[in-house]
Amino acid sequence: MTSGPEGPRTLRRDGRRNRDALLAAAREAFAEHGLGASLEGVARAAGVAIGTLYRHFPTRGDLVRAVFADKLRIVVDAGERGLELDDAWEGFLLFLETLCGLQAEDRGFNDLASFNRPATGEAAEVRDRVNELWGRLLVRAQECGVVRRDLVLQDMTILVWSHSRIIEATYGIAPRAWRRHLHLMLDAYRAEHAHPLPEPPLTDAELDLATARISGAS
Repeated sequence: MTSGPEGPRTLRRDGRRNRDALLAAAREAFAEHGLGASLEGVARAAGVAIGTLYRHFPTRGDLVRAVFADKLRIVVDAGERGLELDDAWEGFLLFLETLCGLQAEDRGFNDLASFNRPATGEAAEVRDRVNELWGRLLVRAQECGVVRRDLVLQDMTILVWSHSRIIEATYGIAPRAWRRHLHLMLDAYRAEHAHPLPEPPLTDAELDLATARISGAS
């Protein structure tokens, strides 16, 4: 047994090394297989026991939040930069292209963006911040007359759903196909030549039920 000051420091170094290895392995596994990737496989790839994984990340959600914290910050940064742009359409576009691009390159992030996963603490704050920025970008673009007035955030959620399915269908086949379909939808969002829509948007309750369905929660 090691005694003296080197013992605790060595344990701390080992702990940091194991945590970093787990995060690297999880990023790779989630990117390739989505959020349902095997945690046992993550532990094996990191060279540690599954018990070590659970000591660092007691739940799958804890691991997911740690893995995708940086990408969520990128989305927040894109929203903040979008609001600073003089051109409201370009700000709206910057946010959507950033979000959809991150989805396209990582199947785990694609799942995260599409599903309504429970969140608390900092994770909930980041999610609320993303939604706040998205709403402000949308309202600003509408007030500037470049986005149709009847578009609502519920429609944006459905855009993410459809984008998610396009990514799943074209993953490894046509990795940039999503950009064509995103820009087709963006043209539909423009105020110019907009026509009345035959149906209202989903209510909040309907959206919650539909999100739970595609998340496999019901």
